[in-house]
Amino acid sequence: MFHDVKDRIFENVAISDLPKVAKDLLKEAMGCRVWLFNGEMGAGKTTLIKELCNTLGVVDNMSSPTFSIVNEYATLSHETIYHFDFYRIKNEAEAYDIGTEEYFDSGNYCFIEWPEKIPSLIPQNHVEVNITTQSETLRTIALSVHDGQEKNRI
Repeated sequence: MFHDVKDRIFENVAISDLPKVAKDLLKEAMGCRVWLFNGEMGAGKTTLIKELCNTLGVVDNMSSPTFSIVNEYATLSHETIYHFDFYRIKNEAEAYDIGTEEYFDSGNYCFIEWPEKIPSLIPQNHVEVNITTQSETLRTIALSVHDGQEKNRI
């Protein structure tokens, strides 16, 4: 049985819409801290994550953690946000070895690009964001909040 707590779709999203969309996504996520970002290369996953981080008060310079796998950002309220990019990992064990599960269990925000590379490490309670390219300047952003009650997920 699959239980989604909430689904929301934002259509015709331009880059100028991202500050409002980020606020709405955070509100809709109901405090869930592990977020999965799906979308083709260049769809805007990192751009959206940067806007979410701005909304959460990140004071650090933000960049894609493509080569480091995980970046750590501090917020004005002294919280830590983790941004993962699993695109270049060779296997799930590589993610496990860096302590991914401890990050996910930390209670801090964890924004994850290329989550399909680590299917068995994803906690049941998570937010899934799917970004679809409509045109060069417009995206559709779909949000699903998973409540941890689902069976046979991923």
